[in-house]
Amino acid sequence: MATAPPTDFLEQQLRQQYACTAVAGVDEAGRGALAGPVVAAAVMLPVGCVPEGVRDSKLIPEPERERLYDLVIEQAVAWGVGVVSHREIDSINILRATFLAMRQAVQDLAATPHALLVDGRDTIDAGIPCRAVVGGDRLSVSIAAASIIAKVTRDRMMRGAHQQHPHFGFDRHKGYGTAQHRQAIQQHGPTSLHRLTFLGKVMQEKLKFE
Repeated sequence: MATAPPTDFLEQQLRQQYACTAVAGVDEAGRGALAGPVVAAAVMLPVGCVPEGVRDSKLIPEPERERLYDLVIEQAVAWGVGVVSHREIDSINILRATFLAMRQAVQDLAATPHALLVDGRDTIDAGIPCRAVVGGDRLSVSIAAASIIAKVTRDRMMRGAHQQHPHFGFDRHKGYGTAQHRQAIQQHGPTSLHRLTFLGKVMQEKLKFE
């Protein structure tokens, strides 16, 4: 069954609640990956703007995501990106790293939002009103737009990582824990891009078969 596209209903609610116009959606990509950064994006769309085709980035084939990335940037009032490295993820943990990337994305906006919609269960401390929305990338057009910017930005970074480590297949799995990726870690060991705090189970599997 086809999923209904996201709308600007939640954005309208916040505009009415806070008597404002500037609402940004915030989402992340790469939180569950074994390698590479976590990337967050924030997107402010014009009032009433619902770009055709924009939806949860996980539901969109890669070539279409690239096209929608350009569409979002073209139509957005402002957009921003935050990137937190795998090393910092290991240092402060993935939850704090995700919140940090989201705050960076909001700070990177060229215009200041009056309120935020954030995908997930948790709000972020950005000094402005913030509403967390579970499944927000399927409900809010601003969050969906942010999910596309975050996903495409991170995917491009991981395709670049593939040039450094071609035997790991980062261009295909983007650092997520696929069978191919886990096998490569067990065979070659982790690269300089891996989140070492995420690899305990993978390395235990390696030891089991040695």
